[in-house]
Amino acid sequence: MNIDRVRTDLQQPAVDLPGSFADLTGSVAERRSPVADPVDWDVAAATFDDEADHGLRDPAVRAAWDRRMGQWLPEVPGDLVDLGCGTGSLSLLAAGRGHRVTAVDLSPRMTELARAKLAGTGARVLTGDAARPPVEGREFDVVLARHVVWALADPAGALRHWWSMLRPGGRLVLVEGVWGSTGIPAERLTDVLIPLGAAAVRYERLSGDATLWGREVDDERYVVVAVDRAPGPAG
Repeated sequence: MNIDRVRTDLQQPAVDLPGSFADLTGSVAERRSPVADPVDWDVAAATFDDEADHGLRDPAVRAAWDRRMGQWLPEVPGDLVDLGCGTGSLSLLAAGRGHRVTAVDLSPRMTELARAKLAGTGARVLTGDAARPPVEGREFDVVLARHVVWALADPAGALRHWWSMLRPGGRLVLVEGVWGSTGIPAERLTDVLIPLGAAAVRYERLSGDATLWGREVDDERYVVVAVDRAPGPAG
């Protein structure tokens, strides 16, 4: 189902904003291992695309992600920012659908690989913090982030900032999950998006589609798409 056709009368009741964001930040902190070493993404970049859902080298996996992107993104191409873009695989799919892509990642090595992957698409690739991307006050029709929120020190602050980057009627597309002791349950995200101004929030479970991951998975993987309220008619 295309997100443009999601019914807005299925909104959740508004919840208390400060409490909800505190719950989200707490959820992330609770699910981080206190002894785990932080990931060196420059080192990880060398083998990042070896994962089927990262590199999208398998035509079936790539096609599965492309179909989903077609459902999640607006039918009319617009300005899209891919935060925590990694090597740029989803950015490449978005560019292929005509979107004007800005891709951001903190790792210089990741952005180097993303520039090579996105060469010739017109995409702009920037090195910077996904939580506060260096986009100079620009607004976007889509803010896309896959497996990023779980890794942020202040996910609440990042979500607020990302929402402020949307044009009226724009959308936030978050692909997240829970992998053992790491990640964010879907309800933590859905509970905070309507108070930010979402007209509609859609949750879709992704765990059951093995083609997306190149294998069967038994953990929680999902997408949340939140659409901003479009401006009303001029009075």
